Amino acid sequence: MNVKEHGIPKNKYNPHSWILGKPEIGKGTWIGAFTLIDAKYASLKIGKGCDISTGAQILTHSTVKRCVSERKYNKADAKPVEIGDYVSVGTNAVILMGAKVGHHSIIAAGCVVPEGMKIPPYSLVTGVPGKIKKSVKKEINKLMK
Repeated sequence: MNVKEHGIPKNKYNPHSWILGKPEIGKGTWIGAFTLIDAKYASLKIGKGCDISTGAQILTHSTVKRCVSERKYNKADAKPVEIGDYVSVGTNAVILMGAKVGHHSIIAAGCVVPEGMKIPPYSLVTGVPGKIKKSVKKEINKLMK
C-alpha cells in the first residue's frame, strides 16, 4: 500500500481527523484528533459551536447488509445525519446514520447513538445503546448567566 494513496486527506479542522465527502460544518466547531466524519454517502450537518471530541465517529452509512448477504446486497445503506448547534460529542462516541441530535445536547463519551434516533434539544445521552438520561436545560441556562 502506498501511504500517499491511503493517507488522511487534509482538512481545515484537525490534521489527524478523517473527513469524508462534503459535510456542512458550522462556524466555531472544533473537531478532535482521530475522529471520523463520514458525509460520503449522505448529507451530514454539524451546527455551529460544536465540540466533536477525540475518537468520535459520525457515520451516514452502513455496509452490514452487504457483508452478511455475501455481497448479494451490493450497496451501502445511507441516511442523513443532523447535529444541532452547540452539541458536545464525547470521546469515542459514535453517532449512526439517520440520527438527529438537538441543539445544546451532550453525547457522553463512549455512547452509541442508534440509527435513526431523534434527540431533543438540551438532552444528555449516555450508554450503549444511547438513551436520553435527562434534560440539561436548567444547568446550561445557569452557565449562560
